Amino acid sequence: MDINVLGTQYQNSAYVPFSSMSDQPASALQAGRDSSFEDVLKRTQAAKASLASGEIASSRFLKDADIDKTSKLYEVCMELETFLIKNLIKSMRGTVQKSKLIDTGFAGEIYEDMLYDEYAKDFARNANLGFAEMAYRELSGLR
Repeated sequence: MDINVLGTQYQNSAYVPFSSMSDQPASALQAGRDSSFEDVLKRTQAAKASLASGEIASSRFLKDADIDKTSKLYEVCMELETFLIKNLIKSMRGTVQKSKLIDTGFAGEIYEDMLYDEYAKDFARNANLGFAEMAYRELSGLR
């Protein structure tokens, strides 16, 4: 059987969540889901307002002001983030087929590895992914 045909059938089929698991019609499920979303939205807005006013003392949403970016621990956490990003880039590059048009050899592999190091440092510095901040909070006890 051709996999592309299955994908086309899946994309063209109508998806109604939990319709077979319940006696309620899909419109009732949709209405119930919408009302719970509104409740969640109201609670989130109330929590943000109370957090902004400083009512919650022990919040799980810590600000960047709590992080000492000059400490040795933060530098190590940034190195961890750089390492994770480099592995991500390297594994993504491994999925792309290389052509044999230009034989890079050992020197080309070293150059490519150094290039990935620099990409990872640049991404960790500028992309603000948050791995370093999460690791810093976990290791310093600010969580």
